[in-house]
Amino acid sequence: MKVTEMISNSEVLDTSFRCSLDRMIAGGRLEAYTAPIDTNLAVAGVLKKRDGGPALLFTAVDGYDVPVVGNLLCCQPNCEAAFGSDFRGIRNAIGRALASPIPPVVVARASAQQHVHTDKIDLSRMLPVLFHTAEDAGRFITAGVVIVCDPETGIYNASYHRLQLVGPNRTAVKLDYGRHLRLAFERAKRMGVPLPIVVCIGTDLALQYMAATMGSQMPEHADELAAAGGFCGRPLAVVKAVTQDLLVPADTEIVLEGSILPDQTIEEGPFGEFVGYLSPAGDAPIFEVTAVTHRDRPLYQAINGYSFETTMLRKYVLEASLLKVLQTAVPIVIDAEMTGGGLHRFHAVLQVRKSTAQHEGLQRNAILAAFGALKDLDLIIVVDEDIDIRNPHDVEYALATRMEASRDLFIVPDARGHEYIRVGQNGIRAKVGIDATIPIEEKARFRRCKFLDIDVDPASISSDLGLLNEYLGR
Repeated sequence: MKVTEMISNSEVLDTSFRCSLDRMIAGGRLEAYTAPIDTNLAVAGVLKKRDGGPALLFTAVDGYDVPVVGNLLCCQPNCEAAFGSDFRGIRNAIGRALASPIPPVVVARASAQQHVHTDKIDLSRMLPVLFHTAEDAGRFITAGVVIVCDPETGIYNASYHRLQLVGPNRTAVKLDYGRHLRLAFERAKRMGVPLPIVVCIGTDLALQYMAATMGSQMPEHADELAAAGGFCGRPLAVVKAVTQDLLVPADTEIVLEGSILPDQTIEEGPFGEFVGYLSPAGDAPIFEVTAVTHRDRPLYQAINGYSFETTMLRKYVLEASLLKVLQTAVPIVIDAEMTGGGLHRFHAVLQVRKSTAQHEGLQRNAILAAFGALKDLDLIIVVDEDIDIRNPHDVEYALATRMEASRDLFIVPDARGHEYIRVGQNGIRAKVGIDATIPIEEKARFRRCKFLDIDVDPASISSDLGLLNEYLGR
């Protein structure tokens, strides 16, 4: 049996970049910005101004014939249009990716290599790389999915890393500690050899989502290329790179091939990061580009560092991962929401269903299990099944009417979080759990009033001033 035959047709998703854009156009979630615009601050400024709305395609970028597309996956309507599925379907696909990966299949030809450049490479001339904020250190490639094959394990990894242009064919590459690319680089460095990588700009959306996984969701022994296949229910098509011994996703707008040098560093940053602050400057290794390949009339994808898209990329991945852990450990958990105000990363609302006295207390176990599952979580609110966890007003209602701070709020001191949070001390800060559920024996007393659910005919509603004045006796 072929691997694709194990997936029903209803589970197979076409996540290719151009088909995803076509679905967004059909759904009114991609708009064209046709006025001439500069890559120096202006494109990023417009993207920030329109953050959380339809994606934008900049068709007249000064000095370039390559359009820029941004705000692609910056909100739920964009994501659902791009994947042709609601958010629960996207989360289910992520769960399938983590549980049932499908290895990629090598093809002979790919749109990603319709044009190949190996001589006189000048990234600043070839690509409309953005200067995002006035305080950034320079121009940064931000939407590139970096693919590497670990020199020791032979396992493929895909992840996001910002790349600062520092020469015609060179970029600095930001490598955070604990990330898999950093581990692969350190192994290559011990061997004294460059680390081959490819950077994919505008690639299959299943791979973009899998590149946003981290830590316990995608451990080092897992292969993101295979996970992308599991996500869409079919093997990811890949092709051999031109100048490096690596596989490249065939459906990619622009590919940078090259290697990270083992013995050279350069100052990288600052850059406006997802928490809204500038990350500090620091030494970073150098990525030397040996080839640029692209399809006919490619699009350049860009992501503002401080934007909804940066955090939305991980929202459904984190929710799916959280539910996988919690529903195994604490079965009364029925749903989870990583909230926008918490950058879809630091705050979560858990929905539980307590149906017997033996379930009492499990809601607090769920909070502790969630802190253990996702280290960056700092605040968790747990509510009952009648609270809409995607409605901040309803969640606040639960806090206002069901949480008594002296007994329902608890603190876990000096726990590990994210080092970018400045109120912490190098990533150490207290975590807060809030139990806003009703004690099982008091559910009847806390039952909310219900009104008759009436279908209202729009034709029976009028704002006609003459009619209103007539009935008011004027």
